[in-house]
Amino acid sequence: MTNFSGRISVFGGREVSDEDYDVTVEIGKKLAEENYLVFCGGGNGVMEAISKGVKRGGGTCIGILKGITDEEANDFVSLAIPTGIGIGRNVILAYNCDAAIAISGKYGTLSEIAYALSLDKKVVGYNTWKIDNVDIAYSPEEVIKKINMIMK
Repeated sequence: MTNFSGRISVFGGREVSDEDYDVTVEIGKKLAEENYLVFCGGGNGVMEAISKGVKRGGGTCIGILKGITDEEANDFVSLAIPTGIGIGRNVILAYNCDAAIAISGKYGTLSEIAYALSLDKKVVGYNTWKIDNVDIAYSPEEVIKKINMIMK
């Protein structure tokens, strides 16, 4: 088994601007290059973009799915895990990470941030909810720099 630098969950919604999609792909590529094991919801939007970037970087991205089959998984996840628990999977994403990145998103992303913070996990945000204890970054490079500092 590969020794990863850490486990990073990426939170974000199905609806994403073209600009945020491209930035998310770049973040995913950089996470893979830093040898992080990446988790996401496995669907479209931010989840697809992060999976695509991780794949481009030669890394591993695990999709924790809402449904009972892997049909909802995007084409770039390395491994899809159907849960059958709907948005309850957001808790799994928060529990299963060493740190998290929140990108864009609406209320589902907000719930993931809340779960992570309630578990004392660090959250780095890019163009997302501006709430206490979310460390906002303004570029893919800054996101990775902040994650690397957390993981030291």
